[in-house]
Amino acid sequence: MDKVELAVAEPTRQGITWQAGPTTVQDEESGQPRGRPGTGASRRRSLSAHSVRSRSIDASATIPIQYRTLSIDVQEAQTRTNAERKKDAVTQDLADIDWHTLDIDILARSLTTSLKDGLSAGQAERRIKQHGKNVPSPPETHHFRDIMGYLFKGFGPVLLVGAILVFIAWKPLGDPPQTANLALAIVLLAVFFIQAAFNMWQDWSSSRVMASIKTMLPDECMVLRDGVQVNMFAADIVPGDILVIKAGNKLPADVRFCEVSSDAKFDRSILTGESLPLPATVETTDANYLETRCIGLQGTHCVSGTCHGIVVATGNKTVFGRIAKLTNEPKKGMTTLEREVLNFVWIICSIMVLMVVLVIILWATWLRKEHPGWISVSGLIVSCVSVAVAFIPEGLPVALTASLTISANMMRKNKVLCKSLKTVETLGAVSVICSDKTGTLTGNKMVVTDCALGGQTHTIEEAHELLQGSRSNDSEECLAGSAIDQLRTISALCNAGEFDAATRNLPLENRRINGDATDQAILRFAETMGSAMATRRCWQTRFDLAFNSKNKFMIRVLSNSDPNGLADALSADTVSVFEPGDLLLTIKGAPDVLLGRCTKYVGSSGATLNLSPAARDEVERIKNEWSARGRRVLLLARKVLSRGWVKNSPSSPAFEREAMDVASSGLTLVGLVAIADPPRPEIPGVVKTLRGAGIRIFMVTGDFALTAQAIARECGIITNPDSAVHDVSALSRGVNEPASKDAHSYDTPPSNKSIVISGADMAGMLSNQWDELAAEYSEVVFARTTPEQKLRIVRELQSRHHIVGMTGDGVNDAPALRAADVGIAIGGGSDIAAEAADMVLLESFGSVVEAVRYGRTTFDNLKKTIAYLLPAGSFSEFWPVMTNVMFGLPQILSSFLMIIICCFTDCLAGIAMAYEAPEADVLMRPPRRVGVDHLVDWKLVVHSYGVVGLMETVVSFAMSYWYLERQGIAFSSLWFGFGNLPEGIDQDFYEHQLNVASSIYFVTLVVMQWFNLLAMRTRRLSIFQHLPFFNKDSQNLWIVPAVLFSLVMAFFWLYIPALQVTLGTTAVPVEYWFLPMAFGLALLLFDEGRKYAVRAWPKGVAAKMAW
Repeated sequence: MDKVELAVAEPTRQGITWQAGPTTVQDEESGQPRGRPGTGASRRRSLSAHSVRSRSIDASATIPIQYRTLSIDVQEAQTRTNAERKKDAVTQDLADIDWHTLDIDILARSLTTSLKDGLSAGQAERRIKQHGKNVPSPPETHHFRDIMGYLFKGFGPVLLVGAILVFIAWKPLGDPPQTANLALAIVLLAVFFIQAAFNMWQDWSSSRVMASIKTMLPDECMVLRDGVQVNMFAADIVPGDILVIKAGNKLPADVRFCEVSSDAKFDRSILTGESLPLPATVETTDANYLETRCIGLQGTHCVSGTCHGIVVATGNKTVFGRIAKLTNEPKKGMTTLEREVLNFVWIICSIMVLMVVLVIILWATWLRKEHPGWISVSGLIVSCVSVAVAFIPEGLPVALTASLTISANMMRKNKVLCKSLKTVETLGAVSVICSDKTGTLTGNKMVVTDCALGGQTHTIEEAHELLQGSRSNDSEECLAGSAIDQLRTISALCNAGEFDAATRNLPLENRRINGDATDQAILRFAETMGSAMATRRCWQTRFDLAFNSKNKFMIRVLSNSDPNGLADALSADTVSVFEPGDLLLTIKGAPDVLLGRCTKYVGSSGATLNLSPAARDEVERIKNEWSARGRRVLLLARKVLSRGWVKNSPSSPAFEREAMDVASSGLTLVGLVAIADPPRPEIPGVVKTLRGAGIRIFMVTGDFALTAQAIARECGIITNPDSAVHDVSALSRGVNEPASKDAHSYDTPPSNKSIVISGADMAGMLSNQWDELAAEYSEVVFARTTPEQKLRIVRELQSRHHIVGMTGDGVNDAPALRAADVGIAIGGGSDIAAEAADMVLLESFGSVVEAVRYGRTTFDNLKKTIAYLLPAGSFSEFWPVMTNVMFGLPQILSSFLMIIICCFTDCLAGIAMAYEAPEADVLMRPPRRVGVDHLVDWKLVVHSYGVVGLMETVVSFAMSYWYLERQGIAFSSLWFGFGNLPEGIDQDFYEHQLNVASSIYFVTLVVMQWFNLLAMRTRRLSIFQHLPFFNKDSQNLWIVPAVLFSLVMAFFWLYIPALQVTLGTTAVPVEYWFLPMAFGLALLLFDEGRKYAVRAWPKGVAAKMAW
């Protein structure tokens, strides 16, 4: 008989009652809350494009992310030696706190306070001077720093210095002052502020965390001072104060409980994101200061009972205060895009400085002496600024921001919401995606397929037939002893699911159930065998312990309210000894956790039998067989608790520990159930596509290893036969035998090796084993993982230079989502997961393919934009200045027109590049190698400068000087002329013709850039394979407006008389609009030939130089 002598204290009537709203219930295997709406920060709601885009950052969602990450870090810090501990001050301080481990009397002496009388007024006055007011410090304002960052980011400093120098060249150095210099300075200054405006817009955030944090703390509290209870402002309490806490009070500081009533419970949802209230205790329950229940944390509130607590921390020293400070700190480090842009700025600035120094040296050592009238000091300044202007693609910041915005909008149309523009590009570099299983890879539509009773397995249909046969038998013993009836009853009782009242009368398959997917499946199973509601009416719930990822089981303790219900729940021999006042402990969870606690089992006849080694082995065999078929296996057990044994009431905080102790042994195994949660139909195709793109998919789940392996096989994550799937023993433990120094090598991708690692095995993995895992295995499954281990997986992979994407939808996923390079939340998940993530997939995991596609396309398009801007906006502008300085030629392109090219005629075309559709091979390439494959590399520079730029420069020079030849100004008379007028040429005529030649140079670049725009649309594909028109998959209709805009801008600056006088521009003869088109067509044909060579000879010289 499965009975334990038990003494249950009669429940005391509570003066204050509190009923929790709907709570978030944990998924049995994965530990993720699913399906059931909760209160507070963990509530779930469907996310729309508008809601994610428009909502401001809410502290109620932000704080739990910091709290959970901090809690994990504290736990890790406590397990390490001093030499290994983290340097993070907040984590280390919390890890070293011992307020929760000290004896109450010792704690009171440490704080020089009296548990009976509290502090004296004098003590309080001195301590408030020492510790300050109990208020969180407002975040430091960095408006000046932020503004300086916006102004001087990228090329900002160069533009500002250039504008100042040109102003100086205009006045006082200008003799006489030239209006063109003034215009150039004004334009440079305008570009400087426009760039700053775009930088500010890109970084703008609607976060107002501190404002909402202040509303979460109480204004007043009850304190014991000089032996008298007084109501005082919360800001005036100090460490050592004794707080008097009642139901409904919010804690104004961190306290150590010294007295608690039996029903004292606290809602920690403001910190944890979960609304299930936790009982308060006097003694410590956890070594982690953030998890122990003898500590009350600031901001949490008492939902029932009364307590006294010693204040141990106030103000910024509270956990809440520390988190508030962390929340307001900017995220450290740069995104991959920011690093690439910085790299580009360094390249351009280095070349620019080199050229400016060269100009100054030439002037100082040669021109100033040999040709003193050629370039004055003011002329030198303008020349140096012209060199800078020539090299800087001023339109890039505008094009960059516009490109990211456009890509984000395109992704949103594909049900992918990016919360940060900078995240868009990072997707293109993701090399590993760690994906949760339930609800992400699978549909989270679970159903019980099999059950096991007394060592025999049955399908649901077979079990239903057996049950009907049992009930048709007239034998009362058979009716009471039915093993299936007992399994059905335990399934209904140990279950947090509830049928929705609105659909209760519908057919079972159409009824809606509130609860997680696992409870829904088991409750439907129970309902198919009989009325779950009728079963529950016979029992009253006295205690609940919800599933959590550490315990991996759920406990529910019940008392019997109708003796008729005993026959269905217990064996006949147990029913005969069950007495009024006895309790029934039911437990449901992971077999590998619970089987060792069972000493008896319910046989197929319904009788209670001893669990022999042979019977235990049979249960293991069934579990493994089901797991190998991809089924989630749950064990259901019970234990009768006789009155007279338990000392605490089920409603008291101390009962939880007692229930855990009771459930640790002596359980009676009632049966097993197998639950199927098939993969979403699109998942195998998604995994295949991502693998073809060189991205590894790691499954991270709370499931049993065999179950996880079988599901991974169905999803296509594991392709090797079971015999070839490794476990942790395959990883070398030799410290001196590291696998590979370059664990992130993309040139030699990991072999097609598979491995399944459990959470227990992961805890003991060495650094070199992580190296080997990251370098050699492409098919990886992490089973039986906890949220803490998810975070570790992300950090271990990042430390090996992988760009990691992590998916999740639960509160517990938040730390890993925040730590990942790209956190990916699933639509319909918790607000906290959405807040921690960088992007949200509104429909399903299948959308991640589009996210990766557009992430890579964004990087490609940015390269195309730069490759388009550099030839005309940099290289072709540079040589007119250098030929002016080195060869005495007139500056054939004015500095002002250089700015017009960068900021007007080329700008919209650069933005149009962002609308380019993904090329056909975008998902057939490996991910970008961060630190190796740069946004701007030598290949792109060679192509932009040495090929396209050189062609445009030569043609533009030829057009300009050919025009001058036709006007009677021979090129030979200008070569090394250094400002001397050609013979027989009038000064006014000469200057006018130079202005026309400058305008022709400008027009030639504008026209040739139209053809360069068509050429740069693809990296390797022919224009006929990626048509700009008449093909929905590849067309870019923004090309036409971009070309027309550049044409309009050219006419605007060249043909308005007022601007001609001020800026030195002129109308251009009509033939010089059409001649460059022929050269532009030649450029396009040349690039087509280059692309053909790249495709035809993928290992040839052209392919190796292809950008």
